[in-house]
Amino acid sequence: MSTSESLPSALPDPKVALTRWLAVGSTLALIVLGLAWELWLAPVRPGGSWVALKVLPLCLPLAGLLRRRMYTYRWLSLVVWLYFTEGVVRAYGDKGLGARLALVEVFLCLVLFVACLMHVRLRQRKAVP
Repeated sequence: MSTSESLPSALPDPKVALTRWLAVGSTLALIVLGLAWELWLAPVRPGGSWVALKVLPLCLPLAGLLRRRMYTYRWLSLVVWLYFTEGVVRAYGDKGLGARLALVEVFLCLVLFVACLMHVRLRQRKAVP
């Protein structure tokens, strides 16, 4: 048995792990949703559009989320509001499938924000003596 396995602090907190996987999962879901939405499901132009590139900034934080970098959780909790705003605007401006996809985007953004917020809060509480 190695030293890190014998220490109780080496065991990950289940709540922190849950918030981490919620953040990673909702980020991945936003990426998939954005690509599917703009390329196949309800693109701005028939046949897809360059608007699908909006998911590129969401690819950047994935490595930091997986490596548990607090800074990544903090700045992603701010960046997600840009996608939230787009979802709200398109939910009211689009019709049919586009409006429903926008509501899914809004929901995923809220999940991502809460997951990042709770992740940072839980880790800070654990770090304070």
